[in-house]
Amino acid sequence: MTDSIALLKEIEQEMRELRHQIHANPELGYQEVETSELVAQRLLEWGYEVNRGIAETGIIATLKKGTSSRVIGIRADMDALPILEKTGLPYASRIPGKMHACGHDGHTVMLLAAAYALAHGHSFNGTVRLIFQPAEEGLAGARRMIQEGVLQQFPCDAVFAAHNMPGYPVGKLGFRAGPFMASADQVSVTIHGKGGHGAMPHLSVDPVVVCASIIMALQTIVSRNVSPQEMSVITVGSINAGKVSNVIPDSAHMLISVRSLNNAVRDHLEQQICKLIHAQAEAFGATAEIQYSADYPLLVNDHEMTKFASQVAVDWLGEDEDEVMNDIVPFNGSEDFAYFLQKCPGCYLIIGNGDGEKSCMAHDPRYDFNDDILIRGAGFWVKLTEAFLPLNA
Repeated sequence: MTDSIALLKEIEQEMRELRHQIHANPELGYQEVETSELVAQRLLEWGYEVNRGIAETGIIATLKKGTSSRVIGIRADMDALPILEKTGLPYASRIPGKMHACGHDGHTVMLLAAAYALAHGHSFNGTVRLIFQPAEEGLAGARRMIQEGVLQQFPCDAVFAAHNMPGYPVGKLGFRAGPFMASADQVSVTIHGKGGHGAMPHLSVDPVVVCASIIMALQTIVSRNVSPQEMSVITVGSINAGKVSNVIPDSAHMLISVRSLNNAVRDHLEQQICKLIHAQAEAFGATAEIQYSADYPLLVNDHEMTKFASQVAVDWLGEDEDEVMNDIVPFNGSEDFAYFLQKCPGCYLIIGNGDGEKSCMAHDPRYDFNDDILIRGAGFWVKLTEAFLPLNA
């Protein structure tokens, strides 16, 4: 029987070069045409049944071996970000203003490497579904795939995904059951006041002053309306009003990001934010128009599947805490794999991308995925599949 991990070692350099190729040619959400074609062609060569065009550029690849009816799903995201790369790498983005600044190029190749090993080995009994997803970065590609019926057409008994994590040691795997990634909501607020001359503010209702008051008051929601034991974040990321210094504009516009790790807190934040904004505006004689958008839901890892996945890691790598971390602290960032976990039990985990001074956080123009974790990540997908679809089942 061919050892799947040995197969990964044989293709490591090829996979590094493939990752560099994808990195140099980044594509934004729902535009991953070349990336999707590259992925599909490799999978077809290796004997997978490939279904394309799901959520425009998404792919579902299926491989069945043996007689078991069990099905495991593993997802990788493919999209890049609208960022100007500043790494200076020989394989840096060739497209100005687009960059793989979150490591989705690495996630894609990790899953491709695992696909190769699973296709050429004989180590599982059942069905593997590989989900190559578009548009994770703010465009909710996972939601769209599910809305198009991907889990009805291609059902799975459990689904898994991973994300590289800067700041953690190279290759270290991290797990946490229950709430793991925060929900993310966006609030669009327009304050309608009364414009006028900057020298005669008493004849106007200044929407900029109203916004300033709202911005400061919003912080009291986190500090005084939410338990200190519950994570919540309210950030005003954008404010736009007027164009010159001596004119009070008629209106001002704000964009607000809201995050939490508890659905009850999430609902409470929405109620309090809307109530506070309207009250602040009324106090100044202005009015507020609010559009509250629930973007990404809270990501909740299934307890049984998380325990299973972490045990696979321990059985493979040992119980050394330098290799496997359990019950790690949840993240305030958001992830649209949450939509898959709402429909199917599973686990989302992290793999360390490196720590120290040279480790850039994702979405930084100097960030790069660490090629040293390609085989570690692919190896975990292989081991997870073998454990979920054992030969003796």
